[in-house]
Amino acid sequence: MIENLLMILIGLSIVNIGINLIKKPKVDIKPQLKQVEDLMVKFDLTLERTEKSIKDEFQRNRTESNYLSKANREELTNSLKSFEGKFTENIKELNELLRQKFGDFSIQQNEINKQTTENVKEVKLSVENQLKSIREDNTKQLDEMRKTVDEKLQKTLNERLSQSFETVGKQLQAVQEGLGEMRSLATDVGGLKKVLSNVKMRGGIGEIQLSMLLEQILAPDQYEANVKTKASSADLVEFAIKLPGRDDSGTNVWLPIDAKFPKDIYEQLQEAYDEGDQARILIAQKNLDNTIKKMAKDISDKYIDPPNTTDFGIMFLPFEGIYAEVVRKAALLEDLQRNYKIIVTGPTTLAAILNSLQMGFKTLAIQKRSSEVWQVLGAVKKEFENFSGIMEKAQKNIQTGLNQLDDVMGKRTRAIQRKLKGVEALSEAETKNILPELSDGSLLLEDENDDL
Repeated sequence: MIENLLMILIGLSIVNIGINLIKKPKVDIKPQLKQVEDLMVKFDLTLERTEKSIKDEFQRNRTESNYLSKANREELTNSLKSFEGKFTENIKELNELLRQKFGDFSIQQNEINKQTTENVKEVKLSVENQLKSIREDNTKQLDEMRKTVDEKLQKTLNERLSQSFETVGKQLQAVQEGLGEMRSLATDVGGLKKVLSNVKMRGGIGEIQLSMLLEQILAPDQYEANVKTKASSADLVEFAIKLPGRDDSGTNVWLPIDAKFPKDIYEQLQEAYDEGDQARILIAQKNLDNTIKKMAKDISDKYIDPPNTTDFGIMFLPFEGIYAEVVRKAALLEDLQRNYKIIVTGPTTLAAILNSLQMGFKTLAIQKRSSEVWQVLGAVKKEFENFSGIMEKAQKNIQTGLNQLDDVMGKRTRAIQRKLKGVEALSEAETKNILPELSDGSLLLEDENDDL
């Protein structure tokens, strides 16, 4: 700090001398230079004294630090020696205590083992005696049970054998009857096979099933059978649904539905699936696709004729198996809809479509007859107003009758009682003699019956 101040003073002196030289170039600067030299000498002396003082201070600090470090090391060494001695004594005491505890525990364990051994021996003897007694009792009971079971088994066996022989006889008779039924069933199956092998009959089965679905869901006036839907064709579609036209002229638009049943192709595909022959499966699938496309083209060419019909038709497959085989091929369905405008349905999907159409028919009928509904509601409102007036009049008449009845039952009865107050009442026996018809309350019952 002092060195810095001296350096600043010297610097200021030099600057002052320089300024004076600039301002007064003719002034003698020797005294000032002498003064600067004296200051420099004083600065050197001060610097030497400061340096010596700092060195002495560092020396004293180093000596004191060494002394303190030595004292700390000696104190730490003494503390460690004292801790080591105490720790050794504690370890010895702990070892002695553990030795005593383990000795006591060993003695207690020996006593417990002896006591446990004696208890186990006593329990073993008791258990052996009890087991011996139980075995003897079980032997006696088993002998008795064996005798009883043998007797019952013999009796039951005889009864069951008799029942079994009787049951077997009945079952043999039932089997014989079943064989006769199987023969008749085989005959029926053969007849069914002949029917299904006939192309015309197969078409009839699909047509019958389609007819049943239409009868169950739609009203008779909502569809027709054997309809000529295309003006340029004489072919008749099996069924066509009547859809309302776009105007109110009453003209119908037909939705043609035709049943198809490619039985032979489907049977070939099922046989290929059963055999697991991949080549045959691919061939049968291709044949089925071609057959379905041919049938779709036939329906499209013969029955679809917009605007007399919808711009699409429905092919009905009467069995879900054939329908599932067709619909699992998205490309085939897309081809049928795009090129032939045909939607393929099975029994379930056709029922859903018909239900949707039925809901549409009901909604349309409600819309057409909404004005009639409002007229009926207006008439009902008018009749209800008339009914309300009549009910008010009836209520007034009933209230008038009740008031008159209160007058008769109240005022008139009290007046009659006042008039008869001086008349002496007869006994019950005399009353029965004079008025026998009132003795059993028959007159009162007759009056009640008349009122009812």
